Amino acid sequence: ILVNLSASNDIVGKSIYREKLISQQSAKCISAYVYSSAGYGESTTDLVFGGNIIIAENGKIIENNKDYNIDGKFVYNDIDVEKINKDRVKNTVFNDSKSYKREYKKIEFSLDNKKVKLKRLIDPYPFVPQKEEDKEERCSEIFNLQTMALAKRVEHINTKSLLIGISGGLDSTLALLVSVITADILGKDRKFIKGITMPGFGTTDRTYKNALGLLEELEVDLEEISIKDASLQHFKDINHHTDNHNVVYENTQARERTQILMDKANQLNGIVVGTGDLSEIALGWSTYNGDHMSMYGVNSGIPKTLIRYVVKWASEYKFSGRVRKILLDILDTPVSPELLPPDREGKIKQKTEEVVGPYELHDFFLYNTVRNGFSPKKVFYLAKIAFKDTYDEKTIKKWLENFYKRFITQQFKRSCIPDGPKIGSVALSPRGDWRMPSDASISTWLKEVKSI
Repeated sequence: ILVNLSASNDIVGKSIYREKLISQQSAKCISAYVYSSAGYGESTTDLVFGGNIIIAENGKIIENNKDYNIDGKFVYNDIDVEKINKDRVKNTVFNDSKSYKREYKKIEFSLDNKKVKLKRLIDPYPFVPQKEEDKEERCSEIFNLQTMALAKRVEHINTKSLLIGISGGLDSTLALLVSVITADILGKDRKFIKGITMPGFGTTDRTYKNALGLLEELEVDLEEISIKDASLQHFKDINHHTDNHNVVYENTQARERTQILMDKANQLNGIVVGTGDLSEIALGWSTYNGDHMSMYGVNSGIPKTLIRYVVKWASEYKFSGRVRKILLDILDTPVSPELLPPDREGKIKQKTEEVVGPYELHDFFLYNTVRNGFSPKKVFYLAKIAFKDTYDEKTIKKWLENFYKRFITQQFKRSCIPDGPKIGSVALSPRGDWRMPSDASISTWLKEVKSI
């Protein structure tokens, strides 16, 4: 924590410049920076002091008082020293400091955390910017990264087509939109894209119509291939009863869809564009050698809570008319793999978040575990604050335990995922960002969760 007691006078525009300097210095040093300037009582002759007080943490200003005031001002905020230390451990630039021998004055004290009420905002959606203008800028940048990455892959391997399985869900929709704009950027006809809808036992009219409508309006090459007969034949081949709706029943359909896409890609000298997102990769929420596999995963760096905003942004800034209308309905559709038959009213029965847990919780757990390196106890403590009006402690603990179970045991799926563009600071590619043994022990994590 850098503390600067400053006698910096004020002139027009200087406060903004000062904010930038402090923000940049705290980021450069991976530190907190506390700045307190001389105030009203020290103004004299030609100089005016405004008493600016700023607290920054690793590039982000968390407290800023720049109101001119005759009376003294006192501000405070919480600084997460553990988070700063974790960031410093990851950054090798501080290794040189080991060689410097210096004596420091140490002042020891204890703090009862149970009595501390945090002032700082604990954002329940750490992947999503808080300000609307920042959301627009972030979504635009994400979409551009996706299209540039896919365009490079298309040109590099000289593929003749892009194949995407379209379900009428959020993930496949974003992959399709990215592919369409990529084709436009490369000057290719949109028929370069092969959109295949593959209705199965759980497909509802709503998602089916949205998938077909989107493909038609975007003027890509469209094909419908039902997976029902092939799946029934497979059930017969492996002696699986069709009334047994277990994991075999579900995964058979997911693998049949992937087989169709892969074989069609061979026919057309193309590649399969993967649709799975970062949240699904973290939880292992995919069928191994099914939707788990593709030739390039354009959504692999985007968490589920952020994908919704990117699709919404695309509906407002990239598309119009009926396409926009369909996109808005897709945004309003429950998240589901649609591998189980719908209910009596023909609506989606299998809702992902009822099985695996709310994605808003899992994305919060993921960010604070991977990006900040926090322990289960701290993640739980922060989640209670962030979601105090949404979930009770019992619910948070239940899904936190489920998160660690899935995140750690599903590493074997991440160890062989396809290439995909890195989008943010949390990435799970085994080739650079997240190198974890597939047989890592889960016992320590679960022991701490159970002790909460």
